[in-house]
Amino acid sequence: MDFTWHTLPNELKLAVMDNLDPNTTKIFSQVDMQTYSLSIPVLFRSVKLDDLGKLLRFLDNVPRTYCHHIRELDLCTTRSQTSTDNQSPSQFPRAASDAVLSLLVASSRLIKLTFRMAGSLDKSVIMPFAYLKELKILTIANCSEEEHSPLSERLVVSIAATTPNLEQLSLDRITRSKLHASELEGTYPFIPLVTGDDDVPNHPILGSDLSLPSLLRIPSLKKLTIRDSHLGDTRWATVPVACHLEVLDLGTCYHESEEFNAVCTQRIMTAVGPTVDEFSLTTSVSDTVFATSTATPLPRLRKLHISPFFPVDSVVDTMSNLAGSPIESLSMQCYEDDVVDVCSALEDFLSLRVERGPDFYKNLARIDVAVSENDTLPFDADEVEERLEATKRLQNFCRDLHLSSVVSKATPLTLGPSPQDIIQTSNPNEGDFYYESCRIIHSQRHSASRQDN
Repeated sequence: MDFTWHTLPNELKLAVMDNLDPNTTKIFSQVDMQTYSLSIPVLFRSVKLDDLGKLLRFLDNVPRTYCHHIRELDLCTTRSQTSTDNQSPSQFPRAASDAVLSLLVASSRLIKLTFRMAGSLDKSVIMPFAYLKELKILTIANCSEEEHSPLSERLVVSIAATTPNLEQLSLDRITRSKLHASELEGTYPFIPLVTGDDDVPNHPILGSDLSLPSLLRIPSLKKLTIRDSHLGDTRWATVPVACHLEVLDLGTCYHESEEFNAVCTQRIMTAVGPTVDEFSLTTSVSDTVFATSTATPLPRLRKLHISPFFPVDSVVDTMSNLAGSPIESLSMQCYEDDVVDVCSALEDFLSLRVERGPDFYKNLARIDVAVSENDTLPFDADEVEERLEATKRLQNFCRDLHLSSVVSKATPLTLGPSPQDIIQTSNPNEGDFYYESCRIIHSQRHSASRQDN
């Protein structure tokens, strides 16, 4: 018996399409109407709508029943620069809120949602989150200027707390509410505050306390990332913690000083530390309570990531103050022009480890550096060679101490380097992508320079 595509049972057809990449699926779906119908779950599994115009066109042209197949949604409410609608600025938030509400109500099987808002939307967008029972990963970011279109912490906290089974939450550029931070009004450094968000309804559990620290009262939360947001609320230290965070990633507020941001970070670390396994650090740690295993608030911390905005001259002191945690993996991300300083700082830390003896960071097994290229950095052969030598010295030092180490090109600067993004190797000369690529670029540029001359 001859088998053709049309004689295969639907289960086999679906299995085939599940293994196709999105572009191939689009082409394949055009074979005939039957194939297109079978392709719909795959075609609409992941949807990205970059602005409000695309969102409105999607709602106008796509049957609502198709939204049931969306598992990952990247949604932005920014007004398109080429928009031809006749809405006034005052009507824009209402139109965006209505469109988001319509889409989320129809997309009941979401697992992952990236929600980029152009400032706060109407409180009505909170409602559909109560019915997104499969939503595990939520990212909310303000894609507008905070001074002109702030995104209220009250709206964001209510959305997160309303999501029944939320496990991973990432927030970017969230603005404090005047209701929860009245002490900041009119005082230096003049932190932006949201007003007029008192219409966000009370939450069944959180009540009217919809400040950022209340996120710790979400029982299902396992990973929390907060970037470019003011974390100075003292309630981080007193809120009853109901979650068991495993991963914590904290950025800084650019309005505040490094010292203030460090205090805020340490306050949150202390509150949630007992369950944290992985932490991304942007500020130095000066509190010595983290240095002893019997007193540290981070007794389970095994993976530490240091962001490219971390003060390099604080690496040794911070690592010394975190010695109470059973850290196994240290990864540090930096820009190209900081490679030498970062490698030198890590060497100083390793020297301190040798000096302190076998009990100091006895669980440490690997040190990795992820380097972000700087396209605007002028090419200098001597500087490139200096960076390469610095990475070799660091990796040789790690090899002498029986530590694994990789210096690699970094993924885009978002949440810092992750062990999943770096090839695991016990040989410092294997997987050294940064070192090898720099040599290739150096050679190519040198050859081009000779040809020009």
